[in-house]
Amino acid sequence: MNIKQATRKFATAVLAVAAFMSAQAQDMHFTQFNGAPMMLNPAFTGSYTGMYRATGIYRNQWSSVTTPYVTFGGGVDAPLFRDVAIADYVGGGLSVYNDRSGDGNLANMTALASLAYHKFFGDYSLKSLSIGLQGGFTQKSIDLSRLYWGDEFKNGGWQPGTTGENLNPKTNYFTANVGMNWQHSISEGKFAYSVGVAGHNLNQPNESLLKKQNNEVGLGMRISTQIGAIWNASERFSVRPAVLYQTQTSASELIAGSEFLYIVGESVIPSDATGVFVGGYMRTGDAALITAGLEFKGFRLGFGYDYNISDLKVASGGNGGFEIALRYVKANPLDFARRIAFPCARF
Repeated sequence: MNIKQATRKFATAVLAVAAFMSAQAQDMHFTQFNGAPMMLNPAFTGSYTGMYRATGIYRNQWSSVTTPYVTFGGGVDAPLFRDVAIADYVGGGLSVYNDRSGDGNLANMTALASLAYHKFFGDYSLKSLSIGLQGGFTQKSIDLSRLYWGDEFKNGGWQPGTTGENLNPKTNYFTANVGMNWQHSISEGKFAYSVGVAGHNLNQPNESLLKKQNNEVGLGMRISTQIGAIWNASERFSVRPAVLYQTQTSASELIAGSEFLYIVGESVIPSDATGVFVGGYMRTGDAALITAGLEFKGFRLGFGYDYNISDLKVASGGNGGFEIALRYVKANPLDFARRIAFPCARF
């Protein structure tokens, strides 16, 4: 191994371990945040019109800078107990996320179970308040054999050191999340909006890889606020603006923009119609986001791309992340009779 290669791996090691040891460690996130609804807010569990929903998402970023950061996610949710109190129901779901990054194969595997209660007010499907609870386990790991440390570089050469012996290759912890969301459909279904807030990592679990645990090294709480809407400007064209704000320890993220959907096919209910969509968003201080895709017979296939505008654009050439998201909602035959769409906004 030459010095250049070893130096690069050493730098990767420093960054990887810092991510674990820092109290400012961050959760994974997606450009198409509606592609992982239960990760965004537990209250979105079962929040849709249909019998069940299945989602999957893939993200690849920073491939132009280093070993790509690759994230997979998927989930299944459905109404479990209907007509708890007139139209009220309880939704349940399971979701799994896996994230891998860097030369050290820094990995995060998370499995979550969610429950949400959906309370309706007034006419069915016009107003609702959802409250969700979520809990699960996470395993974070790193391949220490692929990393090199400062004490291994001596007199211009490389010699095996012992720094890595102070680290465990993996750590496990439990996490708890909670969320709520208000939805309202007005103007005879021409306009609907959604406002929600969620708290993640409420127990602030210790995620340190150090063999001697540091009680100050915990995963900070992440607070997210979501606002979305659907304006049906005509029978075929709709505008779907959305804002997402998240904060975790000293980091924050603000995404704002809109999606535009045009229906090209015929259907009794909008959720079953064939349509194409494009969207544009801005993650302030970080990236410009572009989305596009198509919806058909309960499926939604979306593509997303980040164009980096931060200081890292010099090294990345502007390249950020690429995503593919797939969602399927099994229609309920009763919905065709009612011709009612649940007032779910962009999420």
